[in-house]
Amino acid sequence: MDPASQDINLNSPNKGVNMDHSDNLPDVQAEGAAGNSAHPLPPGLTEEEAEELRIELTKVEEEINTLRQVLSAKERHASELKRKLGLSPLNELKQNITKSWQDVQTSQAYKKTQETLSEAGQKTTAALNTLGTAISRRLGDMRNSPTFKSFEDKVGNLKHKVVGPRGNGDAVSSPTDTTPTQENPPF
Repeated sequence: MDPASQDINLNSPNKGVNMDHSDNLPDVQAEGAAGNSAHPLPPGLTEEEAEELRIELTKVEEEINTLRQVLSAKERHASELKRKLGLSPLNELKQNITKSWQDVQTSQAYKKTQETLSEAGQKTTAALNTLGTAISRRLGDMRNSPTFKSFEDKVGNLKHKVVGPRGNGDAVSSPTDTTPTQENPPF
């Protein structure tokens, strides 16, 4: 029985039954196939050996075509099963990405990088806390310095001259203004 004329679906109830596949795949002759007697024989090869090699090449090419047909049938069958299971290419892609991410997370390189970044973050936090404490202490020292006290006194005197003896937050009014200031102006 010729392999090219058999049903190639291995799960088919018609397995092994002769079928005409002429409408499925065209016959393709590969370069170097039987019937290429126009080419001269390589040195050291007899006509009988060349004929045997041509026959073997033809058989191998037939097997390749049969395997292509089997693979094509298996791919169609797999896509049908996936369709019946509700698996779409998008779902498969999502599953592949999820699995790949899980593989990355469990890799030694990822774990080592994560540990290194965690340590770096902790050291950075500690350094920034130390820097903040040092700046606060330095500002406190500067505020208690005689230069800052002198500057603070001068600003206070200037405010007293501009605003007058009123306290903090009192509204400043014009000396010619005889009406009291309104709490909520109309605008």
